[in-house]
Amino acid sequence: MYWQIILTMFVLLDLLQMAVAHCMVHQIPPRNFTLPYMLLNETFLSPFSAGVVESWSGLRRASETKPFLLMNEESFLCCFWSDNNIDCSLYRASMQARKFIPSEIIISASQEIDSNWNIECWIKGKLDLLVCSLRFLKLYLRADLKVNLLYAVSEFSLGDVSTSSLKGSVMVAQCDCSEHDKCECCVPSLRLNYTYIMWLKMMIGETPLWSPLMSVKPIAIVKPEPPLNLHLEMTEKGQVRICWSDPVLMPYPLQYEVKISANSGQNGWQMVEVALETSLAIDNTLLDSSYLVQVRCRNHHGPGFWSDWSTPYNLNLGAEVLYFPPKILTSVGSNVSFHCIYKNKTKIVVSKKIIWWLNLAEEIPESQYTLVNDRVSKVTLFNLKATKPRGNFFYNALYCCHQNRECHHRYAELYVVDVNINITCETDGYLTKMTCRWSANPNTLLLGSSLQLRYYRSRIYCSDFPSTSPKSEVKECYLQKNHSYECTFQPIFLLSGYTMWIEFKHLLGTLESSPTCVVPADVVKPLPPSNVKAEITRNDGLLNVTWTNPVFTNNDLKFQIRYAVNREEITWELYEVSNAPRSAVIKVQKLCVEYVVQVRCRELDGSGYWSNWSRSAYTLVKDIKAPLQGPEFWRIIIEDPARRQKNVTLLWKPLMKNHSLCSVSRYVIKHQTSGNTTWSEYVDNGTTCSFPWTEHTHTITVLAMNSMGVSSVNFNLTLSQQMSTVNVVQSLSAYPVNSTCVILIWTLSPQIYVITSFIIEWKNLNKEEEMKWVRVPPNISKFYIYDHFILIEKYQFSLYPVFAGGVGKPRATDQFTKGGYENENNASLYVVLPIVISTSVVFLGALLVSHQRMKKLFWEDVPNPKNCSWAQGVNFQKQKELVTILTVPDCKGA
Repeated sequence: MYWQIILTMFVLLDLLQMAVAHCMVHQIPPRNFTLPYMLLNETFLSPFSAGVVESWSGLRRASETKPFLLMNEESFLCCFWSDNNIDCSLYRASMQARKFIPSEIIISASQEIDSNWNIECWIKGKLDLLVCSLRFLKLYLRADLKVNLLYAVSEFSLGDVSTSSLKGSVMVAQCDCSEHDKCECCVPSLRLNYTYIMWLKMMIGETPLWSPLMSVKPIAIVKPEPPLNLHLEMTEKGQVRICWSDPVLMPYPLQYEVKISANSGQNGWQMVEVALETSLAIDNTLLDSSYLVQVRCRNHHGPGFWSDWSTPYNLNLGAEVLYFPPKILTSVGSNVSFHCIYKNKTKIVVSKKIIWWLNLAEEIPESQYTLVNDRVSKVTLFNLKATKPRGNFFYNALYCCHQNRECHHRYAELYVVDVNINITCETDGYLTKMTCRWSANPNTLLLGSSLQLRYYRSRIYCSDFPSTSPKSEVKECYLQKNHSYECTFQPIFLLSGYTMWIEFKHLLGTLESSPTCVVPADVVKPLPPSNVKAEITRNDGLLNVTWTNPVFTNNDLKFQIRYAVNREEITWELYEVSNAPRSAVIKVQKLCVEYVVQVRCRELDGSGYWSNWSRSAYTLVKDIKAPLQGPEFWRIIIEDPARRQKNVTLLWKPLMKNHSLCSVSRYVIKHQTSGNTTWSEYVDNGTTCSFPWTEHTHTITVLAMNSMGVSSVNFNLTLSQQMSTVNVVQSLSAYPVNSTCVILIWTLSPQIYVITSFIIEWKNLNKEEEMKWVRVPPNISKFYIYDHFILIEKYQFSLYPVFAGGVGKPRATDQFTKGGYENENNASLYVVLPIVISTSVVFLGALLVSHQRMKKLFWEDVPNPKNCSWAQGVNFQKQKELVTILTVPDCKGA
């Protein structure tokens, strides 16, 4: 007997020691469960553990309680239970730490008394809220009832957590008890894989009731939202599948239950099938009746709740027309196929009676149809072109219709994108980076699409047939102003092959451009040549260009030189040279102008790119050669009776640059008299020179001089008193054409002297203007003078014959010839006019001899004026109107 008492005492001591050292925690299952609630009796304290434990045993009804014990938020019940008993102590933060032991409280039906909670906790489908629903088995809610859910969060599992980890970390969630016999508590901002230790505290008036400790990992009690977007799809072989979408991205795979049931009028028949994917193949015969489909889901590998059933989906309504695929994203030049099942009201149309339309505007030829089976029709579209945006629509609509032209409003969508994107790369002249550029038409991109460059690098060079690789990387590119993108590779491997392509990503799929491979060493854009200099060489008159080759290049380069006369509107000329020793010589037309010159280079074999143009170099205008000729000059002779001499003033025109090459520093006037006396004068600035004429004969030569020498071809003028009396100009006439042109015509008398040239002088007699002059060749008798003439004023025109031995006597006129130039026609009129007169006499004689015969002969060949516009209004019987009217010729230089 004593040993039984001793054994019982040992067992009780062991249980008491375990109760003191541990706290048992109820693990919340993914279902509803029952938990007791307790009232603490302040007068019932354990006689042992001296202030460490305040103990209360047994389940007690709230009506039997004595005044309650107040506790702070970090106090909770630490319980130890068995199949038929439960011991709980009030634990405070100041007490010794205890370990948590996971265990379930099992309450049998006989133990379900009125002091129990019926609890169900779950995580809502958006994974951001823990909800615990509390029901009381026999306790009616009172207006003064308040319930709080206290909890603490730990990143460790329950076996690694002790009471000390809860110090200072307890949080409170208030519960809503507005419904009859039900409260709902919510914990927000969840950490799905952390451990939550929770307990409930209920206040009925001033009486507290407590629950034992509970724990849960939120990930284990998730209740997903029901699946969404139930719809029918068809496979390529014509199999119909019911498909759906997950409501939110779950952190684990789901399993599904699909319930197919008949409408209420069909005896409530139903079947349930399990699926591990978001679709399930169904029998095509189900489409002929009004069956309803619902889907629910839950965690596939771990614990959790089933979601609610989804909204019912009517198979009969959803199967009016089905396309496979309903949407296609493809690239330009590809071929695609669509499948269709067409249902006319309640009956499926056989596939041979189905036709296809594109955008309801173009019927697709029957040759592109394929009958998959008696219900499924297939159409194939070949060599597709890019879809042109139509307002907000970026696709072509493909309609499956009945052969009687009846079409359903549903259609398949075809998106065709041009991904033929050209990627160009260039390596900088320092060989440190490679820049790649590509562009895409923004009008052809789909809403929600993105473009990115992918690449991978080979160790050396490129393969003959570049291809994409799953091991590729994305290169960050930046959008430029001209809708192009630019990407930079730095550092680079000069001999490695960089295979790259553009990836077009969209919700409908991914497209890729044709890959291209680039070796950085083959796409170098060298630095431009430096130290460019340009000059026009002396004596030769060639454009000589020199430069320095850029760094990081070999000598196998070719160069382009562009040069132009430096002015506002530059017109470049191009000169190319290969393997040049850093210089080139170019023949140019104009020598006395400033040239601007630039140089660029590239690899001799044509690889890579042309460099940028170098900085501009400019030539200096300087003397290239001695002047080609001296200036044309003339003289003005003024009589000086007082000194019995004549004063001569020489006038000459400045040399043009193409004759001076390129400047004139001074003019040299050489004199030679009949007494063989010679001397020279120099004129540095100016174009005139005066001297007295005292000898019978005086010869003058004017030379031009620059830094390279004097002119070798020069004009001579001899002043001879004897030759000044020679009169060879017989007549001189001036005919005004308009205010800017006057024609001068002259005739000569026979002479024995050889004329070397003519000098024409003219001036306005009504104004004090300088005399103007021009030298003309000796073999003409007509000259066009261009100047500003006032035709109502008086002008004097003089013509001087110039001989080798001197200047002859001039012929002058101070008035314009009346009647105009049209009466004179031109210089050949003097030859033509006698011939015309002779012919007219013969013609008139013939008319007098045979008037009738000539009349008949003439009028047979004359056109009918009614049929010829040019003959209307002309009297062919008058001789005057048979002569062609001579028109005044245009004023052109002789």
